[in-house]
Amino acid sequence: MRSAERRGAPHPTLRAALRAAARRLESAGVSYGHGTTNAGDEAAWLALHALGLPLDTLSPHLNRALSAAELGRVDALIEERIRTRKPAAYLTHEAWLGEHRFYVDERVIVPRSYIAELLQERLAPWIRRPDSVRSALDLCTGSGCLAILLALAFRRARIVGADISGDALQVARRNVADYRLKRRVSLVQSNLFGALRRRRFDLIVSNPPYVRDAVMRRLPAEYRREPSLALAGGHDGLDVVRKILAQARAHLTEAGILAVEVGHNRLRVERAFPHLPLLWVETSGGDDCVFLITREALLARPARSHRATRAAVSPRRPERASSVPASNAAATRRRRSARASGGSR
Repeated sequence: MRSAERRGAPHPTLRAALRAAARRLESAGVSYGHGTTNAGDEAAWLALHALGLPLDTLSPHLNRALSAAELGRVDALIEERIRTRKPAAYLTHEAWLGEHRFYVDERVIVPRSYIAELLQERLAPWIRRPDSVRSALDLCTGSGCLAILLALAFRRARIVGADISGDALQVARRNVADYRLKRRVSLVQSNLFGALRRRRFDLIVSNPPYVRDAVMRRLPAEYRREPSLALAGGHDGLDVVRKILAQARAHLTEAGILAVEVGHNRLRVERAFPHLPLLWVETSGGDDCVFLITREALLARPARSHRATRAAVSPRRPERASSVPASNAAATRRRRSARASGGSR
């Protein structure tokens, strides 16, 4: 590059650098799903981070000529992504759910949850009066992202984030502090409900481990960089889900609601719990990822399952992620909220 500069060769633009970076990522066979879905958006995310540019300002900079030093920083980060197979979120130490940014590192799974979409509308219509939610629990909180979104959605509620991993809770504490929510969000090290004793909550949400053993064995390298504790759900992926459903009724208030994310595993869940009237909620991932159930239904244990759709109260669906680096990669990354692991977990 230096010799080219001495000969007066034009500097490459950011647009050209992104195209070259996307080709490198594609040729290397990296896997996506931790904030982006394709090489173009992954390259844009990493390049903007390397250049210290705001993540929502790609378009104005596409024709900007990069200096040799800037191009070197972009190339180095792309090379690190390929060489280490670390998800981009670990290299940039940030992940997004909607418009909300969270610090992440390898102590936690990269946040991606369909429950985040439901919290945008405060779980309407199942929660008719948001002010009635005075206590909420994020079980398996990881980075604390859903606990924080609960606090932002239900302003009068006290929130508990529980996780078995002390390392994960260190990351969660940083995020809670960043959002200035330490007075309303408390973090507890707990094996599911174990350390919560007799505490009851108006709302419990959980995005627990649900990857089947067979899928765990063939996960791409990027997913194997994440804590296996946050992914592995046993033979059929439902080990933790079974425990949550068995114990949740003791920790819900009289009108309490439980929301659990299970990937695209609706059929497996319904086969395992045919007696429960699980309400399957429509999200951008479909109607097979998140179920709701009330304490009353958990106690009654009816024999027939039911299905619920959101109809007119459904939140806006995310737009399809662009495959062109010149598109708004930041918006694409924020839209990509669901946890992916090479298909169904």
